[in-house]
Amino acid sequence: MVKKISAILLLIISGLFSNSAISAPPPEVAAVHIMTDALLALKESKAQGKSSIEDVENLIVEQLLPNLDITESTRQALKTHWDELKPQQQLILKSYLAVSLVDNYSAILAAYDDLDGIKITADPKAKRKDNKAIVKLNIHINGEQKPVVVSLKMMLSNDWHIYDVVFSGVSLVKNYQASFGSQIKRKGIEGLMAKASKKLRKHTSENCPVCIAMNFKKSMLTKQ
Repeated sequence: MVKKISAILLLIISGLFSNSAISAPPPEVAAVHIMTDALLALKESKAQGKSSIEDVENLIVEQLLPNLDITESTRQALKTHWDELKPQQQLILKSYLAVSLVDNYSAILAAYDDLDGIKITADPKAKRKDNKAIVKLNIHINGEQKPVVVSLKMMLSNDWHIYDVVFSGVSLVKNYQASFGSQIKRKGIEGLMAKASKKLRKHTSENCPVCIAMNFKKSMLTKQ
């Protein structure tokens, strides 16, 4: 259930901030006007027969990744270790996080068909401070009265970008923070780099749209 909700969120997020925030509208207003289009994108894709895992991966890359602040997510997950890394090492870990997200949820989205049973509203009172905001989404599934509440943490540069998702008190970034921290504690930053490199070696530029979107090339793994 948790992964199913998280997978649905990927599509919501992809639509939430797909439009330019030139006029910097309040984040909750952007959510109310745009989030329905995110679900429609998946519906239309499936209606066109594009429902394979590969199709969903491409949909995520095209509509989601441009609206995520992967740099900020990875920086927060690594905490003080981020500034110790070389730019190429940072790119490897950013690509690892992006590839992991797509790998974890593309199959769930590809298999999920009950999109008409999802109703979403946004809390009009978003918490906002400077260029950051937290928007709460209320998600009703199959007519259930009690909604699933999800918080989106966002940062505004030119556009709004998502850098964290919190569901049932569990933060996506903190999950990676715990995973990275455990790996670093046991095997050092070199151990984390080795783990990320091992996963990325399985993805080449030819069959990894995420790697292409992240400007990651397999040859970078030999030049750390």
